Amino acid sequence: MLKANFMTAAEAVSLIKDQDTICTIGMTLVSASETILKQIEKSFLETGHPRNLTLLHSCGQSDRKDGIQHFAHEGLVTRIIGSHWGLQPRWMEMISNNKVEAYCLPQGQIAQLYRSMACGLPGKMSKVGLGTFVDPRIEGGKMNERTKKLDDIVDIMEYKNEEYMFYNQIPINVCIIRGTVCDEMGNLTTDEEAMKLEVIPAVMATKRYGGVVIAQVKRIAQTGTLNPKNVTVPGVFIDGIVVCDNPLEDHRQTSSWYFDPSYSGQLRVPQGTIEPLAFSERKFIGRRATMEIYKGCVINLGTGIPNDVIGKICNEEQVADDIMITVESGIYGGVQAGGIDFGIGQNLYAMIGHHEQMDYYNGAGVDITYMGCGELDGEGNVNATKMGLRCTGAGGFIDITQNAKKVVFCGTFTASGAEYKFENEKLTIVKEGKIRKMVSKVAQISFNGKISREKNQQVIIVTERAVFKLVPEGVMLIEIAPGIDLQTQVLDLMDFRPIISKDLKTMEPSLFNDGPFGLKDIIFK
Repeated sequence: MLKANFMTAAEAVSLIKDQDTICTIGMTLVSASETILKQIEKSFLETGHPRNLTLLHSCGQSDRKDGIQHFAHEGLVTRIIGSHWGLQPRWMEMISNNKVEAYCLPQGQIAQLYRSMACGLPGKMSKVGLGTFVDPRIEGGKMNERTKKLDDIVDIMEYKNEEYMFYNQIPINVCIIRGTVCDEMGNLTTDEEAMKLEVIPAVMATKRYGGVVIAQVKRIAQTGTLNPKNVTVPGVFIDGIVVCDNPLEDHRQTSSWYFDPSYSGQLRVPQGTIEPLAFSERKFIGRRATMEIYKGCVINLGTGIPNDVIGKICNEEQVADDIMITVESGIYGGVQAGGIDFGIGQNLYAMIGHHEQMDYYNGAGVDITYMGCGELDGEGNVNATKMGLRCTGAGGFIDITQNAKKVVFCGTFTASGAEYKFENEKLTIVKEGKIRKMVSKVAQISFNGKISREKNQQVIIVTERAVFKLVPEGVMLIEIAPGIDLQTQVLDLMDFRPIISKDLKTMEPSLFNDGPFGLKDIIFK
C-alpha cells in the first residue's frame, strides 16, 4: 500500500532550495501552515538558507504578526508576487524601502492562474486589471522603484479586436498547504478549516512543473476511514506531511481563536446571540450603504468597513435572509468575522473554492459589491491600494469592482484623527481629519472611473457626511448629512469640484438611531 511521507518541519524545509519559487495557500491567518513557516524563518536566521526565494501568494496571509510575515527578511525573499499586504507591516516596510522586488496582481487572477498553469497553459487572459495600476501601460503592478526597472510579468494582448491582460505563468517549485486530517496514505481533508481556498489548483500547478508539495495537518487517520468526498488533496500529490506538534498556537482556525465549529459548518449558533455593533461613524456609513440593497440581491463584502459592519447591520435589521452575502474567500450567507479574521463567517449556507468564487465575480459579476475607499478624484478613479509609502495592495478589489453591477465604496470623508458626534439626528464634526481623501488625482488607480462611466456601471460613494455617485460627466454629490455645512465641511475640503445634484437630499434621519433604523421598511416598502 502507498504510504505518506511523514517528516519533521526541519526535514520539510530541507526540501526547499535557494532561489526556489514558494507558493503558500491561506487567507489572513486561515490555513496558515505556521509550523512550516516558522521553521523556514528559523532556518534562514540560523544558517542563511533557504535564501533568495520568490514568494507567490494570492491573498493577504497574515494577522500583522504571523503567516507570511515569517518570510519578511531581506535575503530570504528576493521577489514577492502577491495581492495584499495590509495586515503585513514588515512586508509593507520592505516594499516601501526597496528591500525586495514587489509585484501586485489581482487576487482572483493569481488564484485562477494556478488553474491555468495546472492544465498546461502559459498563462491566463482576462479583462481584469485593464486601466488600473496593474496594466503594464500604467505601472505593471510594480510597487516600488526597485521593481520598476524590471521586466513586466503581465502583458497586453488583443483577441478578436478586444484588449486583454495576459498574466504570465509563474512556475512553482514548492507549494505549502494545510489540512485538518490526513490518512496514512496522505489523503488530506480540510474539514475544520474555515475556507476551502484554492488548494487543489495550486497543488496541481506545482506538480505540472515537477515541484514539491508540503502539507501541515493536525491529526492522522487510518487509511480508508476518510469519506472520499471530504478529501481535498489525494495523497499521491503530497511529497511531505508535517503533523503540527503545537496546534493551539500553530494550527489555529484563525488568528483570534483555535477552533469554533460554527465557522467551518459543523455547528450553527442561534442568530440572536450575535451582538449588534456599537454605534460609530463606521456603523453610520454602513447603514447608509445598506440602503442600496434590494430583495434577492447577491452582495460582496470587501475588507475594512464593508466586511466589519454590513453583515452585522443586515442581521440586526433582520434582512439577512432577504439577500445573499458573499465574501471573496468563497463563503455564502451567515455573519462575517472582521478585522484580522476577514473572510470567514458563522452560520454559512454554502462555501466554495476561492478560485471558483472569483469565476463568479469575474464572469457574471456580483449584484452589489461594498468596498473601501482611500482616495477619490474628479474622474471617479479610486485608490484603495497605496497610501503614501503604505503599499496595502489590491486583494480582490480589482477583480470584484471591475465586473460588479453596482459598486458601493465606503469610507470616511477625511482620514487621520477625525472625530464625530451623532446626536439629535445631526452629525457634528468634532475634529477634522488631517488627510484629504477627495483629491485632484489619485496616487494609484485601483478603480478606473472613466472606464466605469463609459460602461454605465452604477457607482455610489458613501461617507459619514456626503454621498456621491458617478454620472457620465463625473462625480455628483447627491446627499449630505443633516448638520453638515455644504461649503465649509464638504466642498472646501475637496481638491476637485463635484457636480451638485439639483435634487440634493439630506440623509435619512433614522440612520442616527441607537437601535435598528428600519432598513427593512426603507428598502422593501
